[in-house]
Amino acid sequence: MSDYAPPTDPLEILHDDHEIVVVNKPSGLLSVPGRGPHLADCLMARVQAVFPTALLVHRLDRDTSGVMVFAVTPHAQRHLGLQFEKRFIKKTYVARVAGTVAGDAGTIDLPIVVDWPNRPKQKICHDTGRKAVTDWKVMRRLDGETRVRLHPQTGRSHQLRVHMLALGHPILGDPFYASGPAAEHPRLMLHSHQLHLKHPDGGKTHKFQASVPF
Repeated sequence: MSDYAPPTDPLEILHDDHEIVVVNKPSGLLSVPGRGPHLADCLMARVQAVFPTALLVHRLDRDTSGVMVFAVTPHAQRHLGLQFEKRFIKKTYVARVAGTVAGDAGTIDLPIVVDWPNRPKQKICHDTGRKAVTDWKVMRRLDGETRVRLHPQTGRSHQLRVHMLALGHPILGDPFYASGPAAEHPRLMLHSHQLHLKHPDGGKTHKFQASVPF
């Protein structure tokens, strides 16, 4: 993190109303501030500069781009937090991974735990890991890589990155889990494409989407 140089893209607001704000997070920007003044710039701070009452509901990894929702009232924060906790919110990611994935779809059910000597990396561990489940589906295969659609059923740290590595196909550009040519990309090729959630005011289901930038 010492070389943190967040992008200067203007804030891209996908939706805002009296309860929620939905934005498209750029790759390379922290969701929340890190330790130290050099890590103060983050999506949370940028959103609060426009919507002062904005409250955190969930996070995306620094290198992941895409849809993030913020609450603007305590009620909305509780409502959305409960939806995330009970897995009512449906998340869809798109990734480019190394190699040609065999099969067209599947489910990865492998428990994940922090790799303490190598933090913030995570690892598969059947003894101490927490349950982690990801559904995947091939979108297309091209030139030694595969574009996949990912649906995490759980929300473990680095879940999609660790699960794709376990499948033998690390996400391209991943600074932690890819190596060799797979690591040599300008960014992590992982994008939060869609969020399906129930609006805190009335419970109507909404779908928010951010175009895939790669």
